[in-house]
Amino acid sequence: LRMLQVKLIVTGDDFGYCPRRNQGIVDCFLAGAISNVSLLVNGSAAADAAKLARRYNIPIGLHANLSEGSPVCELLKTNSSLLNQDGFFHGKMGFRTALSKGFLNMSEVKQELKAQVELFRELTGHLPPHMDGHQHVHVLPDVRHVFAEVLEEYGIKYTRVPIEPGLHNCDWIPPSLMDFYLGVEEDSFNTVDVFTKHGIRWPDIYIGLSTMGRNMSVSSICSAIDSAVLELTAKAPLSRTVTIELMVHPGYPSVPPFGGCGEGPDDFSQSWERLHELQTLIKPELQSNYKSRNIQLCSFKDL
Repeated sequence: LRMLQVKLIVTGDDFGYCPRRNQGIVDCFLAGAISNVSLLVNGSAAADAAKLARRYNIPIGLHANLSEGSPVCELLKTNSSLLNQDGFFHGKMGFRTALSKGFLNMSEVKQELKAQVELFRELTGHLPPHMDGHQHVHVLPDVRHVFAEVLEEYGIKYTRVPIEPGLHNCDWIPPSLMDFYLGVEEDSFNTVDVFTKHGIRWPDIYIGLSTMGRNMSVSSICSAIDSAVLELTAKAPLSRTVTIELMVHPGYPSVPPFGGCGEGPDDFSQSWERLHELQTLIKPELQSNYKSRNIQLCSFKDL
């Protein structure tokens, strides 16, 4: 492993969710613990997040959101298949249910995705170098095609395909969550051909489900990286650099009513697990582990 060069993109998701999330993500970036962020443009602190990214030169992409809070497209805010009775997006599981029942209009999905790219450009002054989906909506059936079309139209090269090596062996993940993760994995497998056809790229390895929240530790991150790289190199001897994206959610816990995407902050956002991720990521022993393994932190535009 030592001989192999690894480029690691550590992405802080949900930038713009609330002021305390923004602060935690910036602190992590300044400590050299994350190298990239993903912005929720409908987050209550999105404009502030974009300013912080510019001020500290933080590489930033788009965390497309179709499941939490309110749409950014004016035409879809009132009468749209993307909304529930309360006028908000259907939610993480509600979105999946509505999709499976055929209730979602894909032209509205496309309209909203494009509106989010446009708002991202307005806030940051540039197009996102990478774009993925909040709560992994971008790999869902039907959505994946529309998502790929939008990326191709805007020339956005990179995305995330959440297939995590060794996920099946993670016996610490509770069954209900594991069911959700395995669903995400299956959807991701079915998305590979679609994204490939549209010329979209993603890192060789994705990590983030097995190391999320309370399950994050220096050893869980390092062993996830090691076993993923081993599995990849076992398939074919690689003479090149291996690229990895590690998805993380650091922050200081949200304090209601501040935060969220229009409905206030969710439970995960208010929990101690955000702070636990932040504290783990900034540990000096994690940084020295990267160095000893020839792992270099970078962002998508460095690939």
